[in-house]
Amino acid sequence: MELENDTRISEFLLLGLSEEADLQPFLFVLFLSMYLITVLGNQLIILAISSDSHLHTPMYFFLANLSFVDICLTSTSIIKMLWNIQTQSQVITEGCIMQMYFFILFVGLDNFLLTVMAYDRFVAICHPLHYTVIMNPQLCRLLVLVSWIISILHSLLESLMVLRLSFCTVLEIPHFFCELNQVIQLACSDTFLNNLVMYFAAILLGGGPLAGILYSYFKIVSSIYQISSAKGKYKAFSTCASHFSVVSLFYCSSLGVYLSSAATQNSHSSAVASVMYTVVTPMLNPFIYSLRNKDIKEALNVLFRVRSLKGHFKRNTCDCSLNA
Repeated sequence: MELENDTRISEFLLLGLSEEADLQPFLFVLFLSMYLITVLGNQLIILAISSDSHLHTPMYFFLANLSFVDICLTSTSIIKMLWNIQTQSQVITEGCIMQMYFFILFVGLDNFLLTVMAYDRFVAICHPLHYTVIMNPQLCRLLVLVSWIISILHSLLESLMVLRLSFCTVLEIPHFFCELNQVIQLACSDTFLNNLVMYFAAILLGGGPLAGILYSYFKIVSSIYQISSAKGKYKAFSTCASHFSVVSLFYCSSLGVYLSSAATQNSHSSAVASVMYTVVTPMLNPFIYSLRNKDIKEALNVLFRVRSLKGHFKRNTCDCSLNA
């Protein structure tokens, strides 16, 4: 394929995590397993919350939304990677822009939902008497809606900014998905405006929510220290432990990726590190919330019992009809 300068490219090559042929079957099995665990685990969280009326509270409403976003985030990057390994093809055409758009969208939503959940825990611990009044259903839905709107607009802006670029002959993306920064680096036209928007958005939409989370936890810790009883402190801490674990995992992994890539300028290392917040974190979230949360475990037990009873009832019904 012959390409000229300043020609808009509709076809890129995703180099993936490794170009060694011997490693491809192992990577396929590994990431397929991780993807199935992620989808199954987050779906169970959503089913448990939707089926148990006791979990129809703001905290679990936000958790169900986070689980849905985690499924979408992982699907955005992993499905194409698995398809490329299976077909032994590295090509991604116009879908690169679409993948980039949805990836930015769902990462942004993850970011905002974790911030909203931190605010929810802040109100629950620092203003417990006014919790039901402040965190009313209308506000919860509004917070999620605003998170979607901001994420959609940001993702649309970044994607449209990429469409204005021209690409030359280098089409290889040293990543397993179309990562914004990697695609911008391939352009042969001026990328100053793209980099300006990208870094400004990272500071505003990434640093802003992170500052909100840190402030919320600063106030939470201050309130917990003022509780006199050890039992009260433990109860207050346990309501935040799962969320704090997820926040730490998400931000430490994502910040680690960009700090390491900026320091080493090694694209392959950045791709490997990106697995942490794109695949590992969404996979671990259901385990973190279910293992540390008695309400979720009880809801899952009820869910499994109901489904097993339904299956037993259907089998008995079939047996009776056959005997008749």
